[in-house]
Amino acid sequence: MPARPLKAVCALAAAASLALTAAPAQAATDPDPRVWTDLSTTYQATSAYGYEPFAVAAGYVRTNDCVANPPVGGMGYHYVKPKYIGSLDPAKPAAVLYEDRGDGKRRLVAVEWMVPDTGQATPKLFGEKFQKNELPGHFTLHAWIYKSNPRGLFYSWNPRVTCPAA
Repeated sequence: MPARPLKAVCALAAAASLALTAAPAQAATDPDPRVWTDLSTTYQATSAYGYEPFAVAAGYVRTNDCVANPPVGGMGYHYVKPKYIGSLDPAKPAAVLYEDRGDGKRRLVAVEWMVPDTGQATPKLFGEKFQKNELPGHFTLHAWIYKSNPRGLFYSWNPRVTCPAA
């Protein structure tokens, strides 16, 4: 195959794989489609973290504690970027969340913003109020953009996320 068509095929395959990585997890069930437009910045900023080593290379600190609250659901493993704590920028979530795939690797499922509670009014992002004290002393907002959550896009706990047995 000549070099030019081969390059075109490779470019098309790469573009298709990136498009699949960034597909909204629950666009069909979200009550306000404009939220997905607002979240496009978050997708652009975090979709590369579908490959977990890229999140670590970008400064997200890997953890080995899986957060769950049976029977309500789980959150998974939080990878936190300390310099983004306090951010209300859609492109700078303080944490990216992963679940165990069962093969020793992890799958990106959500993002989370964390804002220290210093007595200010409850922060809002994407038209949603943050939750208070799920992380003591902080306001938090989860966005389940890589794995659908039947309880809602911004609900803290996802019943479809479980932690491995200890």
